[in-house]
Amino acid sequence: MSDCIFCKIASGEIDSEAIYRDDEIIVIKDINPQAPVHLLVIPAKHYQDLTAPEFEAPLMGRLLAKASELGKRYGQENGFRVVINTGRLAGQTVGHVHFHVLSGRELQWPPG
Repeated sequence: MSDCIFCKIASGEIDSEAIYRDDEIIVIKDINPQAPVHLLVIPAKHYQDLTAPEFEAPLMGRLLAKASELGKRYGQENGFRVVINTGRLAGQTVGHVHFHVLSGRELQWPPG
C-alpha cells in the first residue's frame, strides 16, 4: 500500500535501522517505546490485520517464532510480552499486521 509506513520501510522508501530482515520479516525498534525494550516484528508484505483472508498460518508462525527469539535475546531473563492489536478498538494504529515485543520492566495486567 502506498501510504502504509511499514510498507515504505519494507520497500526501503523510508530508511529504518532493521534489527533483523529477510524476504518475509522485518524487525525494528518502536519509535515511541512503551518499555525499555520495544520491538516491532513486521511482515514485509502488507496485511491489514490478523483477519485478512490472505494472511496465512505459516507466516504467522514465523513472525511469532521471530518475536519469541528476539524476546529472549533482547528481553530480560524475567520475561517479555508479545502483543498483536487487531482493529481500532484493540489499539491498532497502523493498518499493517505487526507484533510488539516488550520487556525491560514489570508489565502490568490488564494492559489498558
